[in-house]
Amino acid sequence: MLIIGVTGGIGAGKSSVSAILEELGALIIDADLISKQIVEPDKPAWEKIIEVFGDKIIKKDKTIDRKKLADIIFKSEEKKLLLESIIHREVIAVIKLKLGTMREYGYSGTVVLDVPIPVKEGFLDTVDSVWVVVSNDDIRLNRVTARGGISRDDAQNRIKSQLTQEEYIKLAHEVIENNGSIEELREKVRTIYDRFLTNITNQ
Repeated sequence: MLIIGVTGGIGAGKSSVSAILEELGALIIDADLISKQIVEPDKPAWEKIIEVFGDKIIKKDKTIDRKKLADIIFKSEEKKLLLESIIHREVIAVIKLKLGTMREYGYSGTVVLDVPIPVKEGFLDTVDSVWVVVSNDDIRLNRVTARGGISRDDAQNRIKSQLTQEEYIKLAHEVIENNGSIEELREKVRTIYDRFLTNITNQ
């Protein structure tokens, strides 16, 4: 089983790269999706977040108001790190379980770990290759605000709260610039993936 780690800052396009790899036959483990699932009402991460941040972030249906929580953490580095530690612990446990199940059933294809924060445990110490997706700041801002519900100032704050693109690049085996069309991105990903498989075969 081969494991590719895809990461990058908000709006860079890592999810698009993962989707293209899925088209090419890879299985995707999406940390963002897992992070949403583990904070559903009465799940362990949900309980811990409420304990730390208070019930003011709970909606009437008991789900967490992600916008209110984001407003809190993107204004406080300490609270952001605290939330990340809560989420990270649970996400890594799920990822390890999924990978373990794949190995148990003898899966021998490619798995993509789509992860926003390239932590050591469960990502850098797990993947065979780290692919970092980068994009110009203006393009990233436009993508984030186009999703709706986020102002340009909020988008800028979220970008600033993450690693810089230079810090992401230092971790990369492959850097994918995503400033053009989806067709251009698809061609870049296909080329890098073909090279990756060839290099593995020749080892």
